[in-house]
Amino acid sequence: MNIYFICTGNTCRSPMAEAIFQSHNKEGMNVRSAGIYAMDGGDISEHAKRVIRDAEINYSHFSRQVSEEDVRWADLILTMTSAHKHLVMQAFPFAADKIFTLKEYVRPYGSHDVSDPFGGDIHMYRHTFQELTILTNDLFSKLNEE
Repeated sequence: MNIYFICTGNTCRSPMAEAIFQSHNKEGMNVRSAGIYAMDGGDISEHAKRVIRDAEINYSHFSRQVSEEDVRWADLILTMTSAHKHLVMQAFPFAADKIFTLKEYVRPYGSHDVSDPFGGDIHMYRHTFQELTILTNDLFSKLNEE
């Protein structure tokens, strides 16, 4: 199973989700992340780096823009917001059946957007990291049921 996490700049939410997912070392599950407006080769935000390191996850990352190659590689594309989902669907209509927001996929009720810590303090990043940890655990549970 190939999972592709997508956010805006690939410096906060999607790399945190990727790091959390990778840390579970689930056999047969691969993960990548990208951003709709990412600058290829950019660094992850300092606060995101810190919360990942504080969770004792070994992870290094350089931002990547969403690519058709990765969209085709993915079995499941999980965006951080409904707006991201619609933009990816518009750019890659052939993949529409495998594009969901992360929240929509694991919790089809309530808001479908993961909080954006960009520009916030370390506490905002910790909150988003905790939110992504819970959602990623829910994702593993759902994938194991299928």
